[in-house]
Amino acid sequence: MGSNYTPIPKDSFVELQLQDQNNHRSQNPKLSHLVDDLDDDVDFDFDHLPLVIVPKDDSGSGIYGAVFNLATSVIGAGIMALPATMKVLGLIFGIVLIFLMGILSEISVEFLVRFAVQCKANSYGEVVHEALGKPARILSEICIIINNAGVLVVYLIIIGDVMSGSLRHIGVFDQLLGNGFWDHRKVVILIVVLVFLAPLCVLDKIDSLSTTSAASVGLAVVFVIVAFVVAFIKLLEGKIEPPRLTPDFGSKEAILDLLVVIPIMSNAYVCHFNVQPIYNELEDRSPQKMNKVGRLTTVLCVLIYASTAVAGYLLFGTDTESDILTNFDKPLGIRFSTALTYIVRVGYVLHLVLVFPVIHFSLRQTVDELAFNGSGPLSESRKRCLGLTFVLLALVYLGSTMIPSIWTAFKFTGATTAVSLGFTFPALIALRLSSQGPGLTSRERFLAWLMLSLAVIVSVVGVVGNIYSLQSESK
Repeated sequence: MGSNYTPIPKDSFVELQLQDQNNHRSQNPKLSHLVDDLDDDVDFDFDHLPLVIVPKDDSGSGIYGAVFNLATSVIGAGIMALPATMKVLGLIFGIVLIFLMGILSEISVEFLVRFAVQCKANSYGEVVHEALGKPARILSEICIIINNAGVLVVYLIIIGDVMSGSLRHIGVFDQLLGNGFWDHRKVVILIVVLVFLAPLCVLDKIDSLSTTSAASVGLAVVFVIVAFVVAFIKLLEGKIEPPRLTPDFGSKEAILDLLVVIPIMSNAYVCHFNVQPIYNELEDRSPQKMNKVGRLTTVLCVLIYASTAVAGYLLFGTDTESDILTNFDKPLGIRFSTALTYIVRVGYVLHLVLVFPVIHFSLRQTVDELAFNGSGPLSESRKRCLGLTFVLLALVYLGSTMIPSIWTAFKFTGATTAVSLGFTFPALIALRLSSQGPGLTSRERFLAWLMLSLAVIVSVVGVVGNIYSLQSESK
């Protein structure tokens, strides 16, 4: 109606100011009448204002940029462990579990967004605080720190194994260049951290990473295409052994493996720590838009996960390693297999380099909220941002030199922190805060209880399986 307004903080009052009010009144009687009656006819519902109020000219990210950032949070190193889970679960049960966990994860993201908007929370910890109190918030932030730090350690382990090799596998540098300083994986990882990762990690907005996130998803798709093409060619040539379709319950070792891989599967979709940062930078900040982002991300990730798990397991069968990239250090049995092995390994290392800053972003934000609560936004303190970035990079690097394999890391984070962040906390938030707003439908309440029950079962099963697995290995 020809008026301009300036958005102001949510704790202030709203006042409409008309330009040249007197002139407009004299020239337009209808407008004058409308302005006179404005106070009586217009009510502002502050309870339904957007989560973060910013000026209109502060452009945010679009839907597809948000999808790439959220998908990058999902498609990390976990995809490399999926073919090994197919070896344990079998193709039928494994694929069903991939789809089931994807659907539950998308529902939990919708719960998180809805109730974060309802209580005006800006982070995962804040919505947990509103629903469950300060101790639960601290616990959730500790879970984010452990989960994300563990994931980043896994990324560096994979980069070191692929480029410099391990005890059982030869690295890309050894194959291309022979022996040299690159045989020392700690040196190679340190160079990657300083030269490639540090410049990306110092960025203070997650939207700044949308382009690199799109590139990382593209590199993951390249891996899927190559694996599927090679598996299809070998299947036509009769060089692929019949795959296992169902889990093997014939031995104690098989049952222990089954107990271990189920939490790893639940870990594959955990991206909830980045939901709020991505939502806060959306151009159109509405729950409907973020839910669309979540659904598109889930469809993309389910397709990539299922394709990778099936193709990788068909390619290597019972020889599938916990990190399938290490299987690509030997010929694949088809033409141009050497070139394809280099493309797969180097391409996925680049993918992890581009994923690393997205996971690091929420790790840094959470550490700042936990350690410097009340010190103001991290984006307003460049020194604190840089200090946290380099301290966290140093700690993650040290962790990568101490943990022997990604399977070890995924077993523990998948059974504890990942399940809590992806399913336990969102279900508890929905059940607790549903009484303060529109509430949950009977179907949504059932899903929340189902999610919570499955999370508890998976956590208990995973912890028990890991304990028995460690005891078996020590004997």
